[in-house]
Amino acid sequence: MTRLSININKIATIRNARGGRMPDVVKAAVDCERFGAEGITVHPRPDERHIRYADVRAIRPLITTEFNIEGNPIDSFISLVLETKPDQVTLVPDAADAITSNSGWETIKNRDFLTEVCSEFRKNGIRTSIFIDARPEMAEGAALCGADRVELYTEPYADMFPKDPAAAVAPFIKAAEAAREAGLGLNAGHDLNLENLEWFIRNIPWTDEVSIGHAVICDALYMGLEETIKAYLSKVKIF
Repeated sequence: MTRLSININKIATIRNARGGRMPDVVKAAVDCERFGAEGITVHPRPDERHIRYADVRAIRPLITTEFNIEGNPIDSFISLVLETKPDQVTLVPDAADAITSNSGWETIKNRDFLTEVCSEFRKNGIRTSIFIDARPEMAEGAALCGADRVELYTEPYADMFPKDPAAAVAPFIKAAEAAREAGLGLNAGHDLNLENLEWFIRNIPWTDEVSIGHAVICDALYMGLEETIKAYLSKVKIF
C-alpha cells in the first residue's frame, strides 16, 4: 500500500514570514503523524527560507514513522543527513535560487557523482531515492547509480490531468514500470492533490510513497489539518 508523507516546508514558510515560533514547525510534524500521516518530509535549502537545518535536528528524534530529507546533495546537506540519519534521503537537483523543485536528475550524465553520494548514504544505512523526470532511461540510470528508489516528478502529470487524465499518467506508467523492472522502489511527488492523486495511484498501484506538502497546507486552511490528512489518506488507501 502507498504511504503518505507530509512535506511541512510550507508551515515553516509561514513561520519565517513573521519570525518567532508561530506556527510551531516541530509540533506540526508531530501532529501530522498523530493525525495519520505515515511519514514526514522536509526539504532544507541553503538559504533556509522555510525548513532550517535546526528544524531538521529538532524534528528527527520525535518522528515515530518515517523521516525523509530532500535536497541537493551539497556538502552541508550531506553532513546534515549523515548527522541526523533519516530513514530516507531524496536527492533533488535544486539550484540554490530555485523557488521549488522543477526538474529531475539526469542520472546518466551525473552517474559518477550520484553513485558516490548513494554509496555514502548506503554505508550509513540510509535509503536513497533519486528525483527524476518520467523517463524510463532516467529510472534505469538511477539503478546504475546504486539508488534504492526513484521519486517521479509529477508536476507535468498534474498540469495535464484536468485536460486528459489518461494521457497525463501514460508516461509515468512507463517510467514506473522501468523503475520496477530495474529493482527500484517508487515514490512520487510535486503538485499531487485531492483531485489527481487517486487516479495516479489507481494506474500505478505499486507506488511506495507520495510526498505532498503545498496542496495539503492549502486544503488545511479550509478543512483543518487533521481532516485534510484523512482526506488524502482516503485517496491513497484504495486497494
